[in-house]
Amino acid sequence: MSNKIFVERDTYESKGKTYYSYFIKGQIRGKDVRVAIVPPDLGGYAVLEIVFGEAMAAELIAKPFEIKDDKTGSVISGNTYMVRTEDENGMVYECNVKPFRSSDKSLLNMLLR
Repeated sequence: MSNKIFVERDTYESKGKTYYSYFIKGQIRGKDVRVAIVPPDLGGYAVLEIVFGEAMAAELIAKPFEIKDDKTGSVISGNTYMVRTEDENGMVYECNVKPFRSSDKSLLNMLLR
């Protein structure tokens, strides 16, 4: 990933409570896109709030992986993702994230090219 990509957050209200939604904005072939990002489980939302702190954006980190199937010899490759921030003391905060829908995964792959 040559250019930094940032996960942003925005507030919305549901049933009288305020929540955050997490997303990546970008442009693909001249079309504005918004990729929904979620933590791997519901408990991850509390972790994301800690990672973001008072900020409304955090850097997306993509980590490539490869898994080889010993029986077939085929290799499966892809990326895992996390958001990362650093506080004024240099302490790093991270949380794993993933695209919300398969369409979000497709859009994110296009943005990363």
